[in-house]
Amino acid sequence: MDSFFVNRGKISLLFNSYIFILLFLPVCITGYFGINHYGHYTLAQIFLLGMSLWFYGYFNPGYLVIILVSIVINYLFTLAMDKASTSVIRKTEAVLAILLNLGLLFYFKYYNFFLSNLNRIIHTEFTLQTIVLPLGISFFTFQQIGYIVDTYRKEVTQYNFFQYASFVSYFPQLIAGPIVSHDELIPQFMDISKKQFNWDNFARGIYIFVFGLAKKVLIADVFGNAANWGFGNVIELDTTNAIFVSLAYTIQIYFDFSGYSDMAVGIGKMMNIDLPVNFNSPYKALTIAEFWQRWHKTLTRFLTKYLYIPLGGNRKGTIRTYVNIMIVFLASGLWHGANYTFILWGFLHGLFSIITRHWKSWFNKLHPALSWLITFTFLNFTMVLFRANTITDAITFAKRLFVMEFGPINSNITDSFLLPGIQLLIRYVPLFIYFEYYPTLLLTVFFGGTMTIILGAKNAYEHMLEFRPNAKNFIWISLLLTWSVLSFSSVSTFLYFNF
Repeated sequence: MDSFFVNRGKISLLFNSYIFILLFLPVCITGYFGINHYGHYTLAQIFLLGMSLWFYGYFNPGYLVIILVSIVINYLFTLAMDKASTSVIRKTEAVLAILLNLGLLFYFKYYNFFLSNLNRIIHTEFTLQTIVLPLGISFFTFQQIGYIVDTYRKEVTQYNFFQYASFVSYFPQLIAGPIVSHDELIPQFMDISKKQFNWDNFARGIYIFVFGLAKKVLIADVFGNAANWGFGNVIELDTTNAIFVSLAYTIQIYFDFSGYSDMAVGIGKMMNIDLPVNFNSPYKALTIAEFWQRWHKTLTRFLTKYLYIPLGGNRKGTIRTYVNIMIVFLASGLWHGANYTFILWGFLHGLFSIITRHWKSWFNKLHPALSWLITFTFLNFTMVLFRANTITDAITFAKRLFVMEFGPINSNITDSFLLPGIQLLIRYVPLFIYFEYYPTLLLTVFFGGTMTIILGAKNAYEHMLEFRPNAKNFIWISLLLTWSVLSFSSVSTFLYFNF
């Protein structure tokens, strides 16, 4: 069975790939609106479902079995709950459905982690399995758990199978979110007014999609090269280079996740579907609580609605509130991956959240700039844990940060920013020759420019709402799209695909 899930070696059907931009997306949009144009709404929904399954299965055909079985079983449970004759039966069915979902997630994501710890703690010799983590399993599992709970609470109008399956598998949000609730997506699938092509929505969708693509290709992947070298050669880092490497990863994951979120919203908009904003300039946050209101907003919403509030939220006293906060953040850490680094990362975020909540009056007196600096420093430091393979690796990196040895920036870091386009400018534009003679100048431009964007610019969703189709925007987006596509030196996956 394990070999069935081995990657077939295909180039991934990613948003930032030629096959997606030049083939999949045009076919999907043309087919979907073409079928709807003739009034075949159910057939168009089935077509969209088929395209979403093609998108998911292209990575590995074996994944289709997992997601289809999961969809069918969960849908049958919702039907059974609707027909349950007593509340006890209804609750039993809901609990069983949730356990099955968590069991599926446990097997693929945590089984080996559990066995390895069991072997180490009680000296057993269980054999670890070769298990390939299905893409997006954390996302579509949580999405279906939410649907199960809402069905149990009688908050769901029963939908047909194709509507439910499309809700779970809708390709823009399938792999890395947002985690969408049924009432946000399925009614849009049913809305007749959204089934006809809309030039204004299409233009806005293209606009935010291209912004997201540029964030991924021209910023995140570039900083990723520096981060990958640094975390792969920790022992060579002095304090100066460790600071730049940690910042490089902090910036990489920001623009990587922001880029995906923008592209998902953009694709949805092209199809007249409004996806919830999942990323809202989180590094502008002045507190850790505000950060989590801006970063991965739909995960925060899910954990609040389905874990924090059922645990009692803040309704059962201060100590219980702090315990609930810590449980939520530990769950968030574990959700991101089966590794003690993620658990410790979640613990530190929970601890800092409790500290800032307990001494809220003191933190509120801080100057906003100081409050931001404390929050951003904490985020940057904990991102080392998020990136490291083990806690030992994270400690080693932290030691390099605080070794207090300062020196020149390593050429492997500065070379990461010498993009082909910049090399051409260096060759043909005299002013840019300074980037070759002074490589740290280019590094400064990249870091300074990205931090200016992070702190000073509106997010892409706000830009989309203000967007007006005109010649200036057409030229600007065309140039940005061309530059991004020509920079596809290799297809790089989005970081949140690992979660």
